[in-house]
Amino acid sequence: MRLLHLGLGNFFRAHQAWYTDHAGDADGWGYAAFTGRHKDLAVALTAQDCLYTLVTRAADGDGYERMRSLSAAHPAADHEAWLGYLRSPELAAITITVTEAGYFRRPDGGLDVARPEIAADLAALRGEPTAPVRTAPARLVAGLLARRLADAGPLAIVPCDNLPSNGPVTERVLTDLAEQLDGSLAAWIAGNVSVVTTMVDRITPRATAADIRAVRDLTGFDDRCPVITEPFSDWVLSGHFPAGQPRWQDCGATFTADVLPFEERKIWLLNGAHSLLAYAGSILGNTTVADAVASATCMEWLTEWWSEASSHLSQPSAEIVSYQAALLARFENARMRDRLDRIAADGSQKLPVRVLPVLRAERAAGRLPPGATRVLAAWICHLRGLGAPVNDARADEVLPLAGGQVNAAVHRVLGWLDAELADDADLIALVADQTQQLSRLGAGGRVTPS
Repeated sequence: MRLLHLGLGNFFRAHQAWYTDHAGDADGWGYAAFTGRHKDLAVALTAQDCLYTLVTRAADGDGYERMRSLSAAHPAADHEAWLGYLRSPELAAITITVTEAGYFRRPDGGLDVARPEIAADLAALRGEPTAPVRTAPARLVAGLLARRLADAGPLAIVPCDNLPSNGPVTERVLTDLAEQLDGSLAAWIAGNVSVVTTMVDRITPRATAADIRAVRDLTGFDDRCPVITEPFSDWVLSGHFPAGQPRWQDCGATFTADVLPFEERKIWLLNGAHSLLAYAGSILGNTTVADAVASATCMEWLTEWWSEASSHLSQPSAEIVSYQAALLARFENARMRDRLDRIAADGSQKLPVRVLPVLRAERAAGRLPPGATRVLAAWICHLRGLGAPVNDARADEVLPLAGGQVNAAVHRVLGWLDAELADDADLIALVADQTQQLSRLGAGGRVTPS
């Protein structure tokens, strides 16, 4: 295998694996992939020779495709196999999808070495460089330690999570951890590891039991882990691949010198809209994205958010309008069944990158943006028990802040997101008012998992 992936899941199998499967030189490449935590998916894929079905769900019907670029699937605990791949000179690149929470960053962007998970992995690596570790930063650094010792040559690391400037984010986290272990390792990483910045986009809701039955009935393949996805897909990359990469551009990937314009458009207009719909839409009793955008109230709020965010994008207005129209068509595809409770997870990690940049820009211009503040108000309602259930990596921190009297709760939560927000009395007042409005609209409108 010449490619390695960390974060084996639906998005990887619908996106990076799909691009590799369709590359012009696909026969010369192959993926080994590792789960982030649990072993079940790796076990299921291994039992079917790592073949799986990609179901492309358009508004007018489904397409079925057997995917072949995944050659090996491993559970997270198979650390020796992970190190073995990193020791191979054949390995050219590592792609990663570990979600925003998987980077363990402090508010200033550095690695949070005080987190118990990071501290435990640091202690393990200091004791024995090949010791099993659990966090994504430590797994990557342990692999790079092994690669340096094996003199296996340079490679690229390609983060594919919805983080602004995910390349520099990843590079800083890895460098911070390496410096904690061995300053010479940090220097080696700087000289031998290229961290590529990317923007990724493809919606991948969970497959249901009915989806699994349909794949078996229509293809004859008893696939226990098919992937459901939409027809749309996008991948923008900026950076160097010192050991080469598949011809992903043959199937639509864009290589550019600057990802930022693509990234901001996608994170604010798509992901920011998703967060708005996940919290506010579920408070109103909606279950899926398509349900939410069918609501006149949600559409009014969505249009408001898009107007605010779009004013800070650099693309021509006609391109932005076209992009919004394409997004709305994707959102309206009811056959996708893209659940709001899935999208609502880890708001503490998502809102700082999806909403706060627009909020800060609007406040700097002297405006109180009701679209941006409504996302924050809806999230606070979510933390207070309305709408989608809370599933957040930092729930232990944020849930206690959101309880009690509304104005005080808003002050605490916004201060947790950004200390400067807690000093903005006008902002606090608007978010508190919207929180109370949403609470009155949505009392009892909780979404329950299927």
